[in-house]
Amino acid sequence: MMSVFKPAALLLFGAGLAGNVHAQSYPSKPVRVVVAFTAGGTTDLLARVVAQQLTERLKQSFVIDNKPGAGGNIGTEAVVHAAPDGYTLIVNSVGPMAVNATLYGKLGYNPQTDLVPVVQIADVPNVLVVHPSLPARTMEEFIAHGKAHPGELNYGSTGSGTSSHLSSYMLSKRAGLNASHIPYKGAEALRDLLAGRIQFMFATIPSVMPQIAAGKLRAIAVSSLKRSRSLPDVPTVSEKGFAGFEAGSWFGVFAPKGTPLEALSLINKQVNEILLIPAIEQQMVAQGADPVGGSAAQLGQFVQREHDKWRLIVRESGATVE
Repeated sequence: MMSVFKPAALLLFGAGLAGNVHAQSYPSKPVRVVVAFTAGGTTDLLARVVAQQLTERLKQSFVIDNKPGAGGNIGTEAVVHAAPDGYTLIVNSVGPMAVNATLYGKLGYNPQTDLVPVVQIADVPNVLVVHPSLPARTMEEFIAHGKAHPGELNYGSTGSGTSSHLSSYMLSKRAGLNASHIPYKGAEALRDLLAGRIQFMFATIPSVMPQIAAGKLRAIAVSSLKRSRSLPDVPTVSEKGFAGFEAGSWFGVFAPKGTPLEALSLINKQVNEILLIPAIEQQMVAQGADPVGGSAAQLGQFVQREHDKWRLIVRESGATVE
């Protein structure tokens, strides 16, 4: 899905916000920050916010290198095979780190062992949105309509095995809905939803914030366990009778296995400080992302839980990609 983070908004995060950093041996040259997706998406723009601040604070360039393809696998594998010297990092997401190992028949890397966690940047929950023509304003009305019209609901996704697909699959299964999955490529799903050719989908909050605000889509529930700071008035799926329902996107910094602890610790410290800068925190929340931060160990434990959860769901759904 494409994000609504505006490039102009990145100016908020430039000069004047960077903190003073004591002299250190790392970094002594530019650092490459790989993004395994195209420019303009949520991963890319979150990465650019962080990279710009790191550049300001550490007085070395942190340069974004977009390497999209194969659901994030191409860019991720490139980082796995990069020199573990601290000068190649990756801002990555739920797909390559927790889903693709099960979804794809063969991977050239093991995200659990070939990359090390550095710090989580943000959670970006999915939000269940429906076309305004659907006579449902609440989760209860949505479920009731689906059960009253079995086989008539179609949901879109940004591709088989993506979080948007698996979120809808999980809800349909738990709610007993007979709904059909229509996979798309990226933003094509949103276009068909806006045109009323499909009835609902789970989309990342940043990708649909403008359409929700304009009344072109109706937000029913968010997929996080807690309400999103970006849509505080929208209930969670969990609180609407589906306890423990949690499905969405998240973003973190990772590095090749063997990267020096000095580099990992410095990046963790700096990103945690960056996420507390009021202008950055406010902008992320306004655009649909909940800043997280925390330790490398916390991110590692979280990724393991996500991997275990999605492995079961992917296998159950039957989704595969060769």
